[in-house]
Amino acid sequence: MSNIKQINERKNRRRLRNRAKIFGTNKRPRLSVFRSNKYTYVQLINDNTGKTLVSSSTFELNKKTKKTDTKTNQAIAIGLLIAEKAKKLEIKEIVFNKGSYLYHGRVKAVAEGVKEGGLKI
Repeated sequence: MSNIKQINERKNRRRLRNRAKIFGTNKRPRLSVFRSNKYTYVQLINDNTGKTLVSSSTFELNKKTKKTDTKTNQAIAIGLLIAEKAKKLEIKEIVFNKGSYLYHGRVKAVAEGVKEGGLKI
């Protein structure tokens, strides 16, 4: 088996193991983080109904602000933005789902931004 297949297999197992333990409700939705090479995407998901309540991305942030900043600083800004949107829906607590990613770098920055924004993880 090639090295890339092994890496993808491990990543998928990690994602499924992580997701099996985490479930979001209407009062406490799941905050899902996805990282690409260029952007970071964040969603608040109600798993009871299977619907996305709020979403945001650094792509959306870059369109609005027209600033170039480091990816980590953009991730913090996305965390603050998603916290602001969640407060409008009267959401105070969330369940953090990092997916298959390590709690490090941009993923950690999103969590810190959400905490700064006033949501409880």
